[in-house]
Amino acid sequence: MQIGVVFPQTEIGGDVGRVRAYVQGVQALGYSHVLAYDHVVGADTDVHPGWKGPYNLDSTFHEPLVLFGFMAAISSLELVTGIIILPQRQTVLVAKQAAEVDLLSEGKFRFGIGLGWNPVEYEALGRSFSDRGLRSEEQVALLRLLWTERSVTHHGTSERVTGAGLAPLPIQRPIPIWFGGQSETAYRRIGRLADGWFPQVTPGPKLDEARAIVEEAARGAGRDPAALGMEGRVSWGEGGADKVARQIGRWRDAGATHVSVNTMGAGLMSVDDHLGALGAVATAVGLPSA
Repeated sequence: MQIGVVFPQTEIGGDVGRVRAYVQGVQALGYSHVLAYDHVVGADTDVHPGWKGPYNLDSTFHEPLVLFGFMAAISSLELVTGIIILPQRQTVLVAKQAAEVDLLSEGKFRFGIGLGWNPVEYEALGRSFSDRGLRSEEQVALLRLLWTERSVTHHGTSERVTGAGLAPLPIQRPIPIWFGGQSETAYRRIGRLADGWFPQVTPGPKLDEARAIVEEAARGAGRDPAALGMEGRVSWGEGGADKVARQIGRWRDAGATHVSVNTMGAGLMSVDDHLGALGAVATAVGLPSA
C-alpha cells in the first residue's frame, strides 16, 4: 500500500517557498504521493447569506494542475488530484492540462475527478450544475480518447470534437482516472468507469456496503473489480502518530492500494508543523526516508 499526503490547501498560503519546502520535505520523509483538492473560486458569504459550504471566498486554493507542473520540477512524487471537479471544466482543455502534467511528472500522475457540491462555482465557470453527473460520464470517455488517439472525432450529447487531437500525447495512455463520490449512483458509476476510487467513509460496514455496490457494477460492466484501486484518507489529530498509524493499518486490512495522511485543519501553524506531524507518522509506520 502506497502512503501519501494531502496538500494543505487552505493553510499553505501563496508563498511559493512554503510550497517548495513542504513538497521536498514530504519526499524526504519517504511518502509516495501528494494529493490536492480543487476549488476555483470561493463564495462571498455577504452575497450568499446562510452559506453552509466548508470553503468560502477567503479559503486559499492553488489550482492543482498548474501546481503540479511546479511540483513535477522539484520532486519525483506521484501527483494526484483528489478531486478535480470535472463537469465545471472544459473537457478538451482539461485533457491537455492533464497530459502536460503526466509528461512533466514522467508518468506519475493520477487524475481524480468528482462532481462537486458548489453551484456558485459552476455558475462562475459557465457550466450547468443539475446534469453534472451525466455529463461527467461523456467527459471521461472523451478524455480517454484524447489521451490515446492522434485524431479524435466525437459528437455526443454535451461534447463535440471533429478531427482534432493533442500533441504531445501523455506518457500514460490513458492516464488513470479515479473517482470520488458517496452515493449509490456514484458507486455504480465508479464500478462501470473508474480505474480507482476515493471512499468517503472509513473502514467498516459502510465501506463494505459501498464496495459491494462498486464491485457489482464492475462485474455488470464486464470488468474485474480486483483491478480497481482504492485510496483511503486518515487525518492528524488527537492521538497523534500512533492513532494515525492504526488507522492506516485499518485501510491496509480493508484492501486499500493507497492511503493519504491529511494534516489540514488540525491546528498546525507552519510548514514545519505539518512536516513534524508527517515525520512522526512516517516513523510510526516505518516509511523509508528518501
